Amino acid sequence: MKLSARLQLIADWLPTGCRFADIGSDHALLPVAAVRSGRATSAVAGEVNDGPLEAARRQVAEAGEAGRISVRKGDGLAVIAPGEVDAITIAGMGGALITSILDEGQAKLAGVKQLVLQPNVGGEFVRRWLLEHDWYLAEEAILEEDGKIYEVMKAEARPDASERNEELYRERDLAGSSVQLTRELQLMMGPRLTAAPNEVFFAKWESELRKLESIHRSVATSALEASRQKEVELTRLMEQLKEVLACLPKDKR
Repeated sequence: MKLSARLQLIADWLPTGCRFADIGSDHALLPVAAVRSGRATSAVAGEVNDGPLEAARRQVAEAGEAGRISVRKGDGLAVIAPGEVDAITIAGMGGALITSILDEGQAKLAGVKQLVLQPNVGGEFVRRWLLEHDWYLAEEAILEEDGKIYEVMKAEARPDASERNEELYRERDLAGSSVQLTRELQLMMGPRLTAAPNEVFFAKWESELRKLESIHRSVATSALEASRQKEVELTRLMEQLKEVLACLPKDKR
């Protein structure tokens, strides 16, 4: 079974020999590939909607993996019991929804050693949640596939997560400039992605800047007092982003 580059990266980041739950599994492609490759010994494919749930059941049955993959209907982490898995993947959703799933299912995270998360949008929400709940952001990647840009994050439960995160998100000056990469900017852009920016990273943030400029133009035409404050905030954010992009090492593009 050939996975997309996005799903293959998620599979590669699973701990070898893990028991994992794939939340919002859709067609259960990731669980089937992970157990077949030996990356995982067992998996739970969780789905809340009937259509994808049936597709997952068919996929698992056709692969002959019903003994190692349990397909379950349920909302978020409700499909697993505490201690049942040691890794969780959540991919293809907005960052706000991913954090909501993690918040509502915190009791199910006992014994989980690793999270692999792929927000379609709102990566900053995921990073902030991980930071506030003492999960160490061990790896980040950004890639483009079929015209879409994806960010993938691997977080680990570690006794020293708080100390490691403090170092990871430490405010730092960008080489050869007076620009400071603050914690807030790193939460937005990714501490590891800004440390090793690639072509896709620059493409994403140049696109985000264009969106912000469009919003800024719209806000500027409003006579509301609240719009003036929003205009100031947008101006400052765009200036910060432009400064950061200008100062990051371009030879890695």
